Amino acid sequence: MSAHAAAPAATGGNSIDIDVGGTFTDCFVQFEGRHLSAKAPTTHYDLSVCFREAIGLAAAGLGLDFGALVTRCDVVRYSTTKALNALLERRGPRLGLITTAGNEHVNLIGRSIQWQHGLNPAAFDGLAKVRRPEPLIPFTMTVGVRERVDYAGKVLMPIDADDVRRKVHALVDRGVEGFVVCLLWAHVNPVHERSVRELIEEMYPDVNLGAMPVYLSSEVAPVWHEYPRLNATTLNAFLQWELQDQFAQIGLDLRQSGHRRPLQIVSNVGGMAKASRTRALDTFGAGPVAGLFGAAYIGAQAGVGDIIVTDMGGTSFDFAPVSGGEVRYFADNAVIDRWLTEQPIIEVKSIGAGGGSIAWLNPAMGNRLEVGPRSAGSNPGPAAYGMGGREPTVTDADVVLGYLDPQAFLGGRMKLDRALAERAIRRRIAEPLGIDVIDAAAAIRRTIDATMGGVIAKEVLLKGLDIRRFSVFANGGAGPLHCVDFARTIRPDMVCYTFPYSSVFCAMSGTTMDLSHIYQRSAHCTLKDLSSGTLIDATGREAFNRVVEAMVREAGRDVLSEGFGTERIVFTLELDMRFGGQFHQTRTRSPHLRLVADTDIEDVLRAFEEEHARRYSKMSLFPEGTVEVETIHLLARVPLPKPRLPEIAAGTRDASAARIGSREVYWTEVGRHAPTAIYDAVGLRAGNVIDGPAIVQAPDTTILVPGDRELAVDRFGNGVIRPH
Repeated sequence: MSAHAAAPAATGGNSIDIDVGGTFTDCFVQFEGRHLSAKAPTTHYDLSVCFREAIGLAAAGLGLDFGALVTRCDVVRYSTTKALNALLERRGPRLGLITTAGNEHVNLIGRSIQWQHGLNPAAFDGLAKVRRPEPLIPFTMTVGVRERVDYAGKVLMPIDADDVRRKVHALVDRGVEGFVVCLLWAHVNPVHERSVRELIEEMYPDVNLGAMPVYLSSEVAPVWHEYPRLNATTLNAFLQWELQDQFAQIGLDLRQSGHRRPLQIVSNVGGMAKASRTRALDTFGAGPVAGLFGAAYIGAQAGVGDIIVTDMGGTSFDFAPVSGGEVRYFADNAVIDRWLTEQPIIEVKSIGAGGGSIAWLNPAMGNRLEVGPRSAGSNPGPAAYGMGGREPTVTDADVVLGYLDPQAFLGGRMKLDRALAERAIRRRIAEPLGIDVIDAAAAIRRTIDATMGGVIAKEVLLKGLDIRRFSVFANGGAGPLHCVDFARTIRPDMVCYTFPYSSVFCAMSGTTMDLSHIYQRSAHCTLKDLSSGTLIDATGREAFNRVVEAMVREAGRDVLSEGFGTERIVFTLELDMRFGGQFHQTRTRSPHLRLVADTDIEDVLRAFEEEHARRYSKMSLFPEGTVEVETIHLLARVPLPKPRLPEIAAGTRDASAARIGSREVYWTEVGRHAPTAIYDAVGLRAGNVIDGPAIVQAPDTTILVPGDRELAVDRFGNGVIRPH
């Protein structure tokens, strides 16, 4: 456990931000002009425990207790990995699926490539052993009901109420605890899905103990592909109960301790909202998404617009680009765990690479050294933790190589055992390979850094971005320790930035987010026709605008329920577009909220061609072709006040006042030990420059400065690591 106070600074209000990770729960507090961070081990058996512990540590740093702090804070924001953990353990209610008769096998048919959805690329080596994901709702809990709506929303066969009643009773007799309803073309006309819900509520009313929750695909995920629409609805239903219990418990703790405002949930669409306005689906990956907005905000202060945002924690390595100062890359085919959902989720890639990632020898590949994706987590954790871990991890390698001081880990509040780290690496890696412990530890580090650098380069290039313009923002407890080495595998002269709150960056980033909601509707229309070359006519424009207006009204209701006036809403419209005959769509930001004149349509077409060319090159354009819209996305955002970054005292170039000693450290780029200066991050001043090789020790992280780099400190206490 740890807590660390930063320099005082003016701020716009008192707030608490919590980010629950796989290993640690991070807390960032703004309180009466001060910024303070804290970390506590994540208690997976009950997340309300680590929630209270992390806030309690921060409160202690202010001379307060939990209740006194939350009572005097205006907002508590929360992001969690609980949904992912529940999915990994397949812990959820027993659900029944009601679909259109003849469509009962959609779960099993899925997509031809669904075997690879959500898998680590390393798993592709064992392709013969890879299996398709098992449906969360088994076929034995699936029924088809008599009804039919066509693609235009016209009712071809009215729903058979008696048929629905019989099949609902049959599912209840098999033990279902809730229903997912996903009928054909319900996203166009939901009348039959609503009828099914009315019948279920009539049979199992809320006043009785046997009441059954019902989730409609037309409300959870109104998109036109059946398989992802079903997946999104099923996932939301599967996770709803557990997250409701978690948020209810934390909300109760806050109210009983004196906090009088609703808990705010950080979402993966880039904002926050009350729990009553947040779907379970919206919580997946919310912490890393928050980190993107924090990076964009800090980048604007530092004059950096093209950023590769990275977060290396104990369990995973998350990364995503911020281009031109904007967070705007939504996943083209959003996958949650093993299921394609096509939900509007801001894309953050994640791989199993963290301080707790386990190093192992792969016998199928000739005893090749692999690192991850398995992690030792927080309990038992790396061998050096002394909590019973026996497998070597990245953290163990960093201890053996001398990068981590066993007596100064987490500011000295947690001691590491170098002998245990050496023993784990020797037994599991060094002796089987016939090498010494130092070489084995260096190989572990090179492997993990090359893995991280390789996946970053691939993803940035696939987005059509010029990697030469980008810098790395290194976050997470292990990020500043590894950033230079994984960055040099992307580009030898890449600049890296570190921050005083790197280890709690995602929690801190919650302070930079706005209130936001996102809405989507599948609404096929042809903006330009190939055969005639004509643009969409007045009738088509009216149909398009009606869909947008419906979402605008829904956004207004949600924002009003959050306590804000509709006049404060800033709308952004994005369209999934394609040339006629193409399967894949290109998300395009529309310059207009509504289509009124031909010039509006021409502006949208121009924006689509620019985005398409950026992704796939100008050679991919077909300006004379048909252009279609398949799905409309509306983002409603209410801008909120942003924090002022705390500034540190000014100094000179000479950083010797912050130097606290030296030690021999093994440097992988030169393959030998070298005398290395050690600095205390708290003692650094704006303008200081540290020449490598050097190590900067902060209470919650360690910054590595190799011999061919220097670290310059800016007025916010950020470190800029660049070549000499």
